[in-house]
Amino acid sequence: MTQLAEKLVWIAADWGSSHLRLWMMTGNGDVLHRLSADCNLDDLAPDQFEPTLIDLVAGFLPQGRVIPVIACGMAGSKQGWAEAPCAATPSEPPSAESAIRVDTKDQRLDVYILPGMKQNSPADLMRGQETQIAGFLAANPKFDGVLCLSGPHTRWAHISAGEVVSFRTFMTGELLALLANQSLLRHTTVSSAWDADAFATAVEDAMSNPAILASKLFSIHAEASLFDQSNAIGRAKLSGLLIGAELAAARPYWLGQEVVIIGENDLLTAYQTALEPLGMPVKTASAETMTLAGLSAAYIALGRDKQ
Repeated sequence: MTQLAEKLVWIAADWGSSHLRLWMMTGNGDVLHRLSADCNLDDLAPDQFEPTLIDLVAGFLPQGRVIPVIACGMAGSKQGWAEAPCAATPSEPPSAESAIRVDTKDQRLDVYILPGMKQNSPADLMRGQETQIAGFLAANPKFDGVLCLSGPHTRWAHISAGEVVSFRTFMTGELLALLANQSLLRHTTVSSAWDADAFATAVEDAMSNPAILASKLFSIHAEASLFDQSNAIGRAKLSGLLIGAELAAARPYWLGQEVVIIGENDLLTAYQTALEPLGMPVKTASAETMTLAGLSAAYIALGRDKQ
């Protein structure tokens, strides 16, 4: 048995629509090892989730012990491993008491999937980011404000008295990827460089006149063709226009509120950069840290429920 297997107590999992992240955990919440894999839900039948997980973690499992797996995300959707019905707003983020237990053929694992959240009017869903909210509230139980949960589908969640009062989802990140990789703009936005001034101007343009977004997007192509605009500027403009249009639509959420952006790396920085000129107090938190905090809280609660 490896040293990691000896220390492994449970496994945290965030299973998205296209990506799986796993953390090998100690009993006190320390991360022993991180794993990630591309796992497109469209390619997996319900009976393929368990073998996929086993293939990734088999080398870390100890002999003679059952390892709990606490999972959030799209594994609990209708198209996932097993459906975990969503909690309706307004409510607290789902916890271990509402998790579903999945029957597994491999007796080394004891799998639980946390539910997502839903909103009936306007219709909306989230699976995975509610666990980030739970993690944030575990450390900030008196928080009253708005969480900006940045990602391919960014969500703005109004939090009050420990509950998610309402939320709205924006497909900004997915639109950015589609436009940058599959549209006419793929020739003028491919760049690892970044132009901060172009981004800031684009955010301001989109916020002041979001109705002209589609025309402004084509201008990225035209400016590259006519004036040899660099791809770095094109990429920054594309991101700024889309995020600016989102901020204009999400104004009822962030205006006059304390805002915390939860995310990682460049995307978190982009939202922070876009919001700060608006004069609001903006704080940030790591999406991975909040996800692990939410999954850890569920694991602890699950242990209490079994006692």
